[in-house]
Amino acid sequence: MNLNDFLFSDRNRRENLASAYVVPDQSRCVQCGICSFNCPQDIDVRRHAWLGEPVRDSHCLTCAECINRCPRGVLRFERTHLFKAKGGS
Repeated sequence: MNLNDFLFSDRNRRENLASAYVVPDQSRCVQCGICSFNCPQDIDVRRHAWLGEPVRDSHCLTCAECINRCPRGVLRFERTHLFKAKGGS
């Protein structure tokens, strides 16, 4: 089975392609930029922290580099479900 067969064979049963996204605690962020500097995808994580919004960038790998490098512990993972199963399972 190739990747396309796996992803598109049963659209109703796909529950989650990504399991989490990065969420900032805006009140603790000092805008040092270490999170953005360490992002391998060059996502401006600092901007998301400044605005207090989750990083929902499709290029985010959820690698946790920004979370691990933040000196103030501003960032955390929060679970999400991009695809929810229809009809029960």
